[in-house]
Amino acid sequence: MNTTHLIRTPNLPDPDGFYEQLIDAQRDLSDEQADLLLAKLVLILSNHIGDRRVLAEALQLARDNTLGA
Repeated sequence: MNTTHLIRTPNLPDPDGFYEQLIDAQRDLSDEQADLLLAKLVLILSNHIGDRRVLAEALQLARDNTLGA
C-alpha cells in the first residue's frame, strides 16, 4: 500500500537558487512562451513524481491557494 503524501515542509536545499534558475529560464521569452515553459515543466516533474495521489494533492493545494489569493 502506497502511503506517500505531498511534502509540505521545506525540502529544497537552495530554494532561492532554484527560484533564480526558474526566473532565468523565462528571461527573454514572451508571456506565451513563459506560460508554455511552465506548463511543460509541470508535466515533466509530474512524470518524474509519478504518484497520482501526490499529484492530486498538489493540484488541490495549488488551486486552493490560487482561489484564496
